[in-house]
Amino acid sequence: MQAAYLDVIALVERLHRQFLELIKLELDTQAIEDVNNVQALLLYNIGDLEMNIGELMLRGCYLGSNVSHYVKKLVEAGYLLQERSARDRRFTLVRLSEKGRAVHEKIAAMHERCVDVLSKSRLTELDLTDASAALRRLDRFWTVTVDLGSRATQLLSAA
Repeated sequence: MQAAYLDVIALVERLHRQFLELIKLELDTQAIEDVNNVQALLLYNIGDLEMNIGELMLRGCYLGSNVSHYVKKLVEAGYLLQERSARDRRFTLVRLSEKGRAVHEKIAAMHERCVDVLSKSRLTELDLTDASAALRRLDRFWTVTVDLGSRATQLLSAA
C-alpha cells in the first residue's frame, strides 16, 4: 500500500507539471508571450464566471500569495477586469476581459484537441472516470486528515 500511495503522489505532481508544459507549448504556438502557463490556466478556470481570489484557489492548484500576484499582473496586462463586490466590499471580484476570453478559448481548443487524440488511443473514458474517482477519494481522505490534524492542533494549543 505504501509504494502505491507514494507512486500516486509522485504521479499527480508529475502530471500537473506536464500539463503546465502542455499549456506552455500552446502559448508558444499561439505566440502569446505576456502570459505564463499558470496564468493561462487561471484564466481558463475563471471562464464565464465572476469570482474572488478564495474561489480561484479552490478551483485550481494555486497558492494564496501566488493567486494575488497573478491576478494583479493579469489585471495590469488587461486579461482580467477587477471590481469590489457589491454585496461585500471586502471582496474583490475578477472576470475575464475580451483579451482574457481569447486565451480561455485557446486553452479550451487545446483541451478539445487532446480529447480528440485521446479518443483514438487505448485510454478509454472509463479509464479516466475510474482514475478521477480514485483521486477524488484520495482528495477526500486528505481533506479529512488535514481537518482532523488542524482540530487536534487547536485543541493542543488551547490546553
